[in-house]
Amino acid sequence: MKIRLLTSALMAVMFSLSAQAALETGATAPSFTTQASMDGEEFTYSLQQSLNLVGPTVVYFYPSAYTQGCNIQAHTFAINMDKFHDAGATVVGVSLDSIERLNDFSADPEFCAGELPVASDLDGSIARSYGLDVRDGRPGFKDTRGVDVDHGFISRDTFVVGADGTVVGTVGGVSPEENVMKSLEIVENIASR
Repeated sequence: MKIRLLTSALMAVMFSLSAQAALETGATAPSFTTQASMDGEEFTYSLQQSLNLVGPTVVYFYPSAYTQGCNIQAHTFAINMDKFHDAGATVVGVSLDSIERLNDFSADPEFCAGELPVASDLDGSIARSYGLDVRDGRPGFKDTRGVDVDHGFISRDTFVVGADGTVVGTVGGVSPEENVMKSLEIVENIASR
């Protein structure tokens, strides 16, 4: 009986770990449509439309607008957007932030600077479809402006999605700057083929 319980518990843990595994290279990227902001203007963002119109799309998930690492990552993407465009790719950031917070963040000259869209995943369903962890927020946590962050957090993971909708590269577990530069390296490799 004890062995059966132990086996059942082990299988449950293994299942939960596999269910939380992020998408890997070669997987089909889940398509999504959600509200996003670009330079302070709200619009409906569609990954499928981006893939159809532009081609490769860098989908980067980040914990929250106006937090230290995310500020650095957004700024690094913004100052490198010409290089992404030259490689034939576009970029979209995804977080659990409200569209109101993203309107500010997308236009902020210190961070997104109107250079890239950021999309709202209020319920975490987009992040979960990519196999990412969605953690609850922390009561009393404030952003770098001193404003309460009233939502959960997504891990910092990036998926480069090819024009055919498959994941051609992933980036995670690195600094915010490295995340951007490794993503750029992937899209430049695609462009050179």
